[in-house]
Amino acid sequence: MENRARWGILSTALHAKNLVIPAMHEAPNATPAAVASRDAARARAYADELNIPTSYGSYEDLLADPGIDAVYIPLPNHMHKEWAIRAAQAGKHVLCEKPIALNAAEAEEMARAFEGTGLKLAEAFQWRHHPQAIRAREMLREGAIGPLNFISAEFSITFDDPSNIRARPETGGGSLYDVGCYPVSLTRFMAGEPLAVTAQIRWNALGVDDLVVATLEYPGGVLAQIACGFTLPWRDTYEIVGPLGALEVHRAYNPQADHPGQIFRTGERKQRVETINLEAVNSYMLMIRDFSAAVLDGTPALYGPQDAVNNMRVIDAIFRSAREGVRVELS
Repeated sequence: MENRARWGILSTALHAKNLVIPAMHEAPNATPAAVASRDAARARAYADELNIPTSYGSYEDLLADPGIDAVYIPLPNHMHKEWAIRAAQAGKHVLCEKPIALNAAEAEEMARAFEGTGLKLAEAFQWRHHPQAIRAREMLREGAIGPLNFISAEFSITFDDPSNIRARPETGGGSLYDVGCYPVSLTRFMAGEPLAVTAQIRWNALGVDDLVVATLEYPGGVLAQIACGFTLPWRDTYEIVGPLGALEVHRAYNPQADHPGQIFRTGERKQRVETINLEAVNSYMLMIRDFSAAVLDGTPALYGPQDAVNNMRVIDAIFRSAREGVRVELS
């Protein structure tokens, strides 16, 4: 086990069960070592089902375990800050589900808790570890479509369950936190940090955003438009556009482990001129592998706390722009 990061999972979340814990088993340098729930019996059953050796009936007990190196936090959004900070105080590295916090101020507080400790903190955007995203950015930088002019990025689902935590404003519900944070992250991945934001949001009767459209202004005159929502069909795509054509990516934010990554390059008249096929690989495994390597080697994580803070600053600006009806500049 010396060459494997030992992971603890805070909560018995379905997302962790279906995607992240299997990735920990698959990664060559990681192992899921413990899981915690506020219900000890639930934790034990979850651990038995997922081949995790240790379970705890409280989050505190897991953080006190000296055999845990890193903690994965798939808790509800409003609990991220508290438990990431408590994990840092317990000497644990943290991979936290998106959005890392409810606003940039919370994300900055989390980042400060890790400063000078040697501990890593990262936000769990697995798609950016996949060769599909990496190659698309490489092609952009290589000039495959000429200078970048425009990005269109969408992530939406049809969701109508008022009892679900996604529908509760007090716990960080809403489409921008749930799915919109992905296209925000994607545009930054491709274009850097935005200069200003203009946005429109439709709030539903429960008080959460169910449809968001935002324009992000980037250096060099680059514009990006992101859209997300709970009232649209599944849309999981982005298009990067320059004067010579575009790069289109589908299955953008959840590339499937059993399906090759693909990038479609189109020409000036939108005709498809090239299909780039990439290996079928588990992006969650890649994320766990990359973070575990940083834990084991003491090297910087590929994406650190400042990246997460910057993403939250854009999300804050989208909310502010929509609520106040103003263009928000980002310094």
